[in-house]
Amino acid sequence: MKRLLVFAIVLSIAIVACKVEKKNETSDVNNSEEQKIEYVSFGDEITDVDAISAEEMRTKFKNLKKGDTLNIKFTSTINEVCKKKGCWMKLDLGEEQESMVRFKEYGFFMPLNADNKEVVVNGKAFVTEISVEELQHYAKDAGKSEEEIAKITEPKYTYAFEADGVLMKK
Repeated sequence: MKRLLVFAIVLSIAIVACKVEKKNETSDVNNSEEQKIEYVSFGDEITDVDAISAEEMRTKFKNLKKGDTLNIKFTSTINEVCKKKGCWMKLDLGEEQESMVRFKEYGFFMPLNADNKEVVVNGKAFVTEISVEELQHYAKDAGKSEEEIAKITEPKYTYAFEADGVLMKK
């Protein structure tokens, strides 16, 4: 009877151990897949899992009304970064559309030379109207000429995004 009980316990441990090993193998595969793309992280720690494309994000922005907010993660390419301190960036959404991205509570900034880098951003998407003064301020930060800044005379309806975390491809 004791041998049967010992055999049952050993068999149970072996079955449980095999199941644990299988889970670890799966997780090792997932970890190696995630490590194929190397990122530099800014702000909150995020992953690229479940990030939608820039084109899908453009569609979501088109469906937002002023006052709506959408918590989301998407991938895109940086069109432009603030050249003074990296405090904002503009992301390409395709079809000559872009999203103005600021960083939650100015908690982090992007490298000044990050133009054309691929990123994953996580945060809140919304639509807003940017005043002439603010547009001129952004143009000045971007290093635009006084002539270009003077041409800004009307507010702009824009796709805005407040990022709490950003991953930038190395």
